[in-house]
Amino acid sequence: MRSIRVLRWHNRNLRRRAAAVSAPVLLAAGLAACSSASAGNAVTLNYWSFPDNSGAVQQAVNECSAASGGRYTIVYNKLPTDADGQRQQLVRRLAAHDGSLDILGLDVTWEAETAQAGWILPWTGADKAAAEQDTLPTMLQTATWHGQLYAVPYNTNTQLLWYRSDLVPNPPATWDQMISDAEQLARQGKPHYIEIQGAQYEGITVWFNSLVASAGGSVLNASSTAPSLGAPGMKALQIMSTLAHSPAADPSLSVQQEDQNRLAMEGGTAAFEMNYPFVYPSMQTDNPQLFKHFKWALYPRVYPNVPSHVTIGGIDLAVSSYSAHPDLARQAILCLRDRPHQILAAVKGGLPPTLMSLYNDPSFIKAYPFAAAIKTALLSASVRPKTPYYQNVSIVISHAVSPSASINPGSTLGQITGGINNALADKGLVP
Repeated sequence: MRSIRVLRWHNRNLRRRAAAVSAPVLLAAGLAACSSASAGNAVTLNYWSFPDNSGAVQQAVNECSAASGGRYTIVYNKLPTDADGQRQQLVRRLAAHDGSLDILGLDVTWEAETAQAGWILPWTGADKAAAEQDTLPTMLQTATWHGQLYAVPYNTNTQLLWYRSDLVPNPPATWDQMISDAEQLARQGKPHYIEIQGAQYEGITVWFNSLVASAGGSVLNASSTAPSLGAPGMKALQIMSTLAHSPAADPSLSVQQEDQNRLAMEGGTAAFEMNYPFVYPSMQTDNPQLFKHFKWALYPRVYPNVPSHVTIGGIDLAVSSYSAHPDLARQAILCLRDRPHQILAAVKGGLPPTLMSLYNDPSFIKAYPFAAAIKTALLSASVRPKTPYYQNVSIVISHAVSPSASINPGSTLGQITGGINNALADKGLVP
């Protein structure tokens, strides 16, 4: 998500969720310490995933537990709010062969690492067929490692271009056009900032990856054994540098994340915003007047005749190798991500579904008026580098390109290339 990696629209109280999560995390850890024990005849399945404040996940957990007919009860354990904290807690428990993990909510960048380590179980046979049916192909890519499905796509996420139609009647199609439009608005003394994630974290890696993919390239080669940036990597760095030195750049670019972008747009200082769907209901609630002019379009292209390929986010559900009840865990996962619960997660929790048929469902489209744009973006989305060393690769990129105003395209490209080579060779955590 997120990551996404924040990438998630839980509800409009994003600013307060860090404080709200700490107590449930401690409580969940205590509950799970009892391992996957049985309560009466029902097996307890511990489900570890991101903290959802909308109630959609807990409702799905309750309904799937009831639908099991007494075979299992799912306990929802909330991980920390930030993706790095989530990964850290899961990796520590998995490395210790912790039997209190049954169902794991994995960020779409963790599958290679956890599968390579033998921490999650592959999906086969009828369960695999059920998991793949009607599922977005790009999300299945995130859940696959070395040709084997290791997880079930639960939700997804991708960015759109959000803009103010009172300032720009027609959305820009390319980055060059968007920067030009913003500079013209600045000369007119109007709101003009382009909001994008520029802080030194996963969000700026997502920005860089989206630009590289949209320029026709990829961060790693097809076998994930070496960097493969070349001209697309250079073009991505040039765009980031151009924006950073333009009046279009928010002065806070170097410290901004998704929620700061949202607040700037709602505050009326921005004309454009690259962000996830959570900004739509937030604008509707927080600034109803501006909401009338709050529109969306596909992510800007790098080249006029080449479609953009935005980095995909989301959560995949996997079965821990140390679960005492893997078959029941798979059944529970298929329930948690079935059609009714995908609609629940989308409408109540705001998370785009992974089932393709839902994007043609009138009830979903009513709640998600930008469903067609989301589907188009998802079908052409790019996947972040698939490697067990992704964490190191992401750190190399985020440190090289933030602050964006310090980018020197030629030397920065060399820095990223050398750093990725070190990361893939497991030469320590860099930088």
